[in-house]
Amino acid sequence: MKTIKGPGIFLAQFAGDNPPFNTLANMARWAADLGFVGIQIPTWDARLFNLQQAADSQAYCDEILGTARDAGVAITELSTHLQGQLVAVHPAYDAMFADFAPAGLDPQARQQWAVQQLHWAAKASRNLGLNAHATFSGALAWPFFYPWPQRPAGLVEESFAELGRRWLPILNVFEENGVDACFELHPGEDLHDGVTFERFLAAVDNHPRANILYDPSHMVLQQLDYLEFIDIYHQRIRAFHVKDAEFNPTGRVGVYGGYLPWVERAGRFRSLGDGEVDFSQIFSKFAQYDYPGWAVLEWECCLKHPEQGAAEGAPFIQNHIIRVTEKAFDDFAGGSTDKERNRKILGLA
Repeated sequence: MKTIKGPGIFLAQFAGDNPPFNTLANMARWAADLGFVGIQIPTWDARLFNLQQAADSQAYCDEILGTARDAGVAITELSTHLQGQLVAVHPAYDAMFADFAPAGLDPQARQQWAVQQLHWAAKASRNLGLNAHATFSGALAWPFFYPWPQRPAGLVEESFAELGRRWLPILNVFEENGVDACFELHPGEDLHDGVTFERFLAAVDNHPRANILYDPSHMVLQQLDYLEFIDIYHQRIRAFHVKDAEFNPTGRVGVYGGYLPWVERAGRFRSLGDGEVDFSQIFSKFAQYDYPGWAVLEWECCLKHPEQGAAEGAPFIQNHIIRVTEKAFDDFAGGSTDKERNRKILGLA
């Protein structure tokens, strides 16, 4: 069995213009001082990382690795959540997603830019010695997730066929570089639960590099069984965001949220330990199924300050990591195999 690696921290929600959040070196030291041993890097933030340079230059990647090593942390994964989102965007969301890409690009040019970013991410991950990458799938069908008005026959099938056509060449680049593309299953993405992930797998011919970033918080908000999910899909889970959430429905608001701000919704993201996710069972299942990757804090909370959430996150994760056993607890009662003795015990000799 494997002991999960961690604790790690996703830097995206903490990056800013003021120290220690303005450079990778500063953030790496900050994370290490809090007890984290890994950092997940958002590749769209130029204050921290240059994705094209990382794809083109081993020397640059060696420098990045040295920066992390000097601070006492490893790089867990790179992230292209924003770029992955732009691989597939329904026109209804064009204006809202425009800021995810360089200014002045039309929708087609944004999509082409996003594909290039994913290609660079695969190469950069290889140059950094990483074997998993965190991203989003994008969405063409999301405006139609609720079946009213009734969806035309074939609409969902065509949307996933197109998603597959767009992602298959990208996944092939990940295959060439020996890296798993791990899709965070997330509302707003066409890949948001097990069924939609299965639809996508069918559309990309069960591509070996199409895998899952597991985040139980999004499953709490959908009222999905996040523990059984691990039982079903553990062979495809290659990244893990440790994020808490709670679901408190009332007579006034439920799963859909009533367009309320986060603090008033029934489903809310919380800092670790403040929500209802059963992390003891999650970490147990990951130990049981030999999860090969990192446990990475993604802080999102509508109440708690991010720096408090980060400070509490490292010991929370560390206390949940199971150092897997190298022997069975009842080994002392066993012995070497004796066929004749066993047959006597069974009344066969």
